[in-house]
Amino acid sequence: QVQLVESGGGLVQAGDSLRLSCAVSGRTFSRTSMGWFRQAPEKERAFVAAISASGGSTSYADSVKGRFTISRDSAKNTVYLQMNSLKPEDTAVYYCARKTTPFSGRGDSTEYVYWGQGTQVTVSS
Repeated sequence: QVQLVESGGGLVQAGDSLRLSCAVSGRTFSRTSMGWFRQAPEKERAFVAAISASGGSTSYADSVKGRFTISRDSAKNTVYLQMNSLKPEDTAVYYCARKTTPFSGRGDSTEYVYWGQGTQVTVSS
């Protein structure tokens, strides 16, 4: 059974940085694309970033380009989201997700099969 467990969220001030981690169980982590999504209060879940199985390809939502970086460590079965220059509008619950199909670069949540429980990120002004 595949499990995804996020960590690293918290309360920070605008301009600060956070690094989210997502630990993934299972032996096929190195062969699957991963993504990060977020959901703010009263808003729909939105794409943040995605990374291919090899780590060689990434994609980002326009709102986070240049500030966020997605990466992965296959030895640790973990995907990361480094978030710099945080803004109040980045406040949301952040979810990591795993695909069973190849990397597409699209932010379509329906392409992701497995999801974590989420971690709260709150950015104060």
